[in-house]
Amino acid sequence: MTLPVFDGHNDFLLRLLRDPARREELWLTGTAQGHLDLPRMKAGGFAGGFFAVYIPSPADPQAPDFEAMMDHPPYDLPLPAPVPLMAALPVAMAMAGHLFWMEAASGGAFRVVRSVADIRDCMAQGVIAGILHMEGAEGIDPDLVNLEAWHAMGLRSLGPVWSRPTAFGHGVPFRFPSTPDTGAGLTDAGKRLVAECNRLRILIDLSHLNEAGFDDVARLSDAPLIATHSNAHAVTGSSRNLTDRQLAVIRESGGMVGLNFATVFLRRDGRRSPEMGWSPMLRHLDHLISHLGEDHVGFGSDFDGATVPSGIGDVTGLDALQIALRAHGYDTPLLEKLCHANWITALERTWGA
Repeated sequence: MTLPVFDGHNDFLLRLLRDPARREELWLTGTAQGHLDLPRMKAGGFAGGFFAVYIPSPADPQAPDFEAMMDHPPYDLPLPAPVPLMAALPVAMAMAGHLFWMEAASGGAFRVVRSVADIRDCMAQGVIAGILHMEGAEGIDPDLVNLEAWHAMGLRSLGPVWSRPTAFGHGVPFRFPSTPDTGAGLTDAGKRLVAECNRLRILIDLSHLNEAGFDDVARLSDAPLIATHSNAHAVTGSSRNLTDRQLAVIRESGGMVGLNFATVFLRRDGRRSPEMGWSPMLRHLDHLISHLGEDHVGFGSDFDGATVPSGIGDVTGLDALQIALRAHGYDTPLLEKLCHANWITALERTWGA
């Protein structure tokens, strides 16, 4: 029996941003491009998830081939330059526009949600639920004037940084092997952002923060600590993964971690190759569950934003993942928690009912 999956992170909106003339084809036709589209979500049991508004860095023809570097560790990718607000805001608005277009074009099969009650209602009706998430807060002004407007639009989850500096903090670089202790923490504006997100009950995503930024959020926030798409540093020594100390802080806050399917954060050797079998995912899940407890772990696929294991391939591979987890000894009650129940209860603790 395939269980519905609620997912902590995807980058499908980036595909629409890059090819808006083909968005009907990319969203509605199921032509097996990328990891996600509406027909394959339905087929794969994808119940909903966080849809990221992410601002790409400007193309640099002189930059090295970062993807090739990540397939041949060790690597240390330089942090991209900050993206100014006035350059980021139109892009962020366009991506949010694509999300609401997806809702309108879906014929009732997809809905942008703003509350846990909305998510429960969608799951009861078999409608896919989409959370408006911002991965890197370049679209938010440092004085937080427009945060209320984003919240009114539906923003319910926000990462202060992607892996580059913003007005709010410093992203952790893509580096292997490395600890996440790579630089300074939140700026004063970032500390104000935490307070305002707490007030508005916007989830603060820890996934791309370095260790100092993580500790700042942990000290300042009164909400559960959540990393929507991160893995265990003790298993794979990537700068993007969470140390056991960080996992303990998340556990104590009543938060959770969504397992990232990106191969570079799963494989012990840090390589990008998708040929890896199920063992790396199982090692990370076992470690996360042992340190967080089975009520505080879920999935954060990074679909359409990363290379994922060949055994999954795309969203239709969620069934194969569940089969592998059952074979590993995970029973149905635990799978229900991992697949969707933990995300819903974590959001309830963060947003309220």
